[in-house]
Amino acid sequence: MVRYVRLRRMGGSVGATLPKDMAERFHLEAGDQVLVVETAHGILISPYDPDVEDGLAIAAEAQRRYQSSLRKLAK
Repeated sequence: MVRYVRLRRMGGSVGATLPKDMAERFHLEAGDQVLVVETAHGILISPYDPDVEDGLAIAAEAQRRYQSSLRKLAK
């Protein structure tokens, strides 16, 4: 489902408001944490999951650690 939302200034940040039906479908409420990931196609917002956060941290460390090897494999 594609939804357009308007970005608003919130203090020194910019925020987006989710439509009520979308927030309910993903069991999101005011104050909940979400993961925001930059992808090649844009921004992905996902309900917070500690397992996903741990996996992303492991992947980032592996990318940092094996950066030169990954560059060689990408050729």
